[in-house]
Amino acid sequence: MARKHSRYDPYEDLQREEAEEAPPPPCWLCGRPTGKTLIWHHPVPKSRGGRDVVPMHSICQQTLIANFTNSELQRYGTDVDGLLANPAIRKFVDWVAKKDPDFTAPQAKKQR
Repeated sequence: MARKHSRYDPYEDLQREEAEEAPPPPCWLCGRPTGKTLIWHHPVPKSRGGRDVVPMHSICQQTLIANFTNSELQRYGTDVDGLLANPAIRKFVDWVAKKDPDFTAPQAKKQR
């Protein structure tokens, strides 16, 4: 009669590898570590030829979308410092720096 549980677990090594996960990548905009929810954002919109993606919090992505048009995001490209020069974005990043990585809040509509 076979045993239910072997002394030697053939999957023991796989379970150890899963437990040793790498730390979450930092958010591209605010620099805080990302939480359970991770968004892969195109700094240059796909409609404008963007292919690269960066990790972001959902609240950070929503703020970018609410404050910039696609053509403005295309001009900035992957220049985070240029985005942070905008007073609304700088104010948001300073505010969200004290929040939990999984913090979410409703965002204002686009101001055009």
